[in-house]
Amino acid sequence: MTTSNASYTRWTRDEMAAQVANDIPDGSVVNLGIGLPTAVANHLGADKEIVLHSENGVIGMGPAPAEGQEDYDLINAGKQPVTLLPGGCFFHHADSFAMMRGGHLDVCVLGAFQVSATGDLANWHTGAPDAIPAVGGAMDLAIGAKKTYVMMEYLTKKGEAKLVPACSYPLTGIGCVSRIYTDLAIIDLGTEGASVVALAPGLTLEALQAMTPGVTLRMAA
Repeated sequence: MTTSNASYTRWTRDEMAAQVANDIPDGSVVNLGIGLPTAVANHLGADKEIVLHSENGVIGMGPAPAEGQEDYDLINAGKQPVTLLPGGCFFHHADSFAMMRGGHLDVCVLGAFQVSATGDLANWHTGAPDAIPAVGGAMDLAIGAKKTYVMMEYLTKKGEAKLVPACSYPLTGIGCVSRIYTDLAIIDLGTEGASVVALAPGLTLEALQAMTPGVTLRMAA
């Protein structure tokens, strides 16, 4: 169910996940990061063959198991139970990272604390002295995948945009994010800045721009 704020309606997390799933090309090998991105697995239609990889050493995962059918010996990197499709297999952690670092992933979908307008990614540490850093495989994925997408809420709990002119948190990767999927907009990023591909229902570019200080937004051609 979408949530409304005055004149516009935010996309739900499931709607965001469905948008990501729709944009992944048929035949892709894909890694879904911990958190929001894991929901993408539940929206991959039978009309596409998408091979899902997890850095803990699993490839060929299916959607989340039905309630009561979980097998906690079969989990993804976020320790969530998963299913395995015919042809799926397991392998050593080191082999999994070799796949990531060797450029064998077509797409990875990650969460983020901040993303810059030119595609820099900060998603492993806020820099706070009491925060627990958790880089995991994020750096390997962000740089190793042929395309890196980010799925996140557009605003923090304090109402600040996560799309920023320059990341203030420690970087995961530089210029690695090509597109962000959020509850307010889908935006392409790159050397020319931020290009809005789609806006949530009822939201205007002007309203989104007002939420995004320091970053110039333009509509995609």
